[in-house]
Amino acid sequence: MTASDPLLQPFTLKHLTLKNRVVSTAHEPAYTDGRMPGDRYLRYQAEKAKGGIGLTMFGGSCTVSADSPAAFGNIDASTDEVVKFYADLSDTMHKHGAAIMNQITHLGRRTSWSTEHWLPIVSPSTVREMAHRMFPKVAEKEDIDRIAKDFGQAALRSKLGGLDGLEVESYGHLFDAFASPLTNKRQDEYGGSLENRLRFGMQVLEEIRKAVGDDYIVGLRISIDERLRGGIDKTEGFEIVRRFVETGMVDFLSVIVGSVDSDETLSHVIPVMGTPAAPNLAVVGEVKQAFDLPVMHAAKIADVATARHAIESGAMDLVGMTRAHMTDPHIVAKLMRGEEERIRPCVGAGYCIDNIYISGAAYCIHNPATGREKTVPQLVPPSQGPAKKAVVVGAGPAGLEAARVLALRGHTVVLFEAAERAGGQVVIAAKAPRRRDLIGIVDWLTAEAERAGVEIRYNTYAEQAEIAAENPDLVIIATGGLPNTAFLEEGEDLVVTSWDVLSGQVAPADTVLMYDENGRQQGPSAAEFMAEAGSTVHFVTPDRMVGPDIGVTNNPSILKGFYDHGIKVSTDHRLLGVKRDGNKLIASLYNIFTHQISEQSADQVVTEYATVAADDVYFEVKNRSKNNGQTDIDAIKENRPQESVTNPNGDYFLFRVGDAVNARDIHAAIFDSRRLCQHL
Repeated sequence: MTASDPLLQPFTLKHLTLKNRVVSTAHEPAYTDGRMPGDRYLRYQAEKAKGGIGLTMFGGSCTVSADSPAAFGNIDASTDEVVKFYADLSDTMHKHGAAIMNQITHLGRRTSWSTEHWLPIVSPSTVREMAHRMFPKVAEKEDIDRIAKDFGQAALRSKLGGLDGLEVESYGHLFDAFASPLTNKRQDEYGGSLENRLRFGMQVLEEIRKAVGDDYIVGLRISIDERLRGGIDKTEGFEIVRRFVETGMVDFLSVIVGSVDSDETLSHVIPVMGTPAAPNLAVVGEVKQAFDLPVMHAAKIADVATARHAIESGAMDLVGMTRAHMTDPHIVAKLMRGEEERIRPCVGAGYCIDNIYISGAAYCIHNPATGREKTVPQLVPPSQGPAKKAVVVGAGPAGLEAARVLALRGHTVVLFEAAERAGGQVVIAAKAPRRRDLIGIVDWLTAEAERAGVEIRYNTYAEQAEIAAENPDLVIIATGGLPNTAFLEEGEDLVVTSWDVLSGQVAPADTVLMYDENGRQQGPSAAEFMAEAGSTVHFVTPDRMVGPDIGVTNNPSILKGFYDHGIKVSTDHRLLGVKRDGNKLIASLYNIFTHQISEQSADQVVTEYATVAADDVYFEVKNRSKNNGQTDIDAIKENRPQESVTNPNGDYFLFRVGDAVNARDIHAAIFDSRRLCQHL
């Protein structure tokens, strides 16, 4: 199978032979240090090379000029300082047999002037970009000439750093802003006709070729169809590509479909869970047929079967599995070993990209090692000490990860789960159609825990007696949380929760007031679920918007669902209490700005106020532990084992993880378990 697998066949790109067809396309995880790709960046990229990838690309995007300040941790390619970092990256990748390239750009209007040097940002015309809400300066001829030369110098630094090639970004940034009639309203030689609108792009490519020569690999990552009213359509997109290709200055095409000028358009360029796999294969295939150049593409090609089809169908030569490699950087190595079923699945949650804007860096929703390779290795190291007997209570994501890691460390693990299946809250979350792919997290963790030798005992509510019967050395409490309704002043017994509705325990009523004070996906998912079932839903939140902690790739699909189903939204209102009035419920709503209280009638009130820790078992057994159940925070910070003994007469070490501590999210729960258990 591996010998004939189309993904594992070599491919020649100009003079460069890639050992397989699998690519991680250019992206920016915001792992830079002082805008340079330092140790963290290198470790992240190196893991993919160790995992067998053919080509990894980085820098989404490396900026070429001082008036292109970082928008999300971009590498600064405008200074010679970057060359030594490129050299470290290229040397490391090449040692593992992987090729490496970067992406260069001028961000144009897709950044902010109020950072770094506080320089005006530039664009062909003063057209506001919705994502960053900036009004750019109109680029003068002197700006155009300067920036084109900056592209050339940035390209030269890529070559001097030993990179195998580069690509220029042509979607949403300055290069294509000149090409698009939406952003180019000029009346000079750089505006109007297509020839004029492409003049800047041609000038940039000429400067790049003057700097690096004809032999160096240079590609374009270009949108073939902006899919925006008044923008570049497919017909003009193909003509633009034809003109660039005919210059002979372009060696490959990385095809994009769509635009990134707003959160809504970005959500289609980077599709999230609940959307079809590989939505752009047909269009990309047309590009491949039209031009005699190597073509690559990445857009929700998350699994090997889809990637294999993308190559076999002839739609592309190189398949981008970018987010998939954030989830599992060893995809190719597992394929080569015949372990396709062991690949950790990308579930398309968008957690990686969304967290760049929330926590400042990209993290995979269920692989806590990505971006933390220095302290959390991708492969769990075996224990150097004696094997222990471990008991884990609760088979949600935190408990499954704890059990998996402890078993891989060489310990004997029993995992107790009160329900008939594993998964905890993830099983409930996945009931919402848009979030159904989350169940892949549970499926993978369960299979890997079992493979590692974990004994899972379902339908078992473990308490002190069951734990003590195992004579454990180590106990992990991962019992999760339960819906919190205690925030209400009255009527706690009259409301139901988003869990009740999504799990099917309670049917949605005709008219529903959905109250959300969590601000994440749980409340909006429940509202959409009920609206799809036929309910008239009024969504109420004290926050300033729906889901303020939902990221930029997920928020658009939620808002579209609200519009599609006619869900009424009231922000800035807090639910105080609920009382009964005949067959109706009356909700008291407090306006946090006017301080007025109003009443809203509904057949049903559904609440989402996160969870409270299900910690009964923890407190029941706490006094029997050697460490009084306490996690040594200094040891966590310093990445060392938990060795603090505060109760010498205790029977075992005890820790709790995930929502059994407090309400957080899937990634936090898994990360809790991984960084703790990798040292136990």
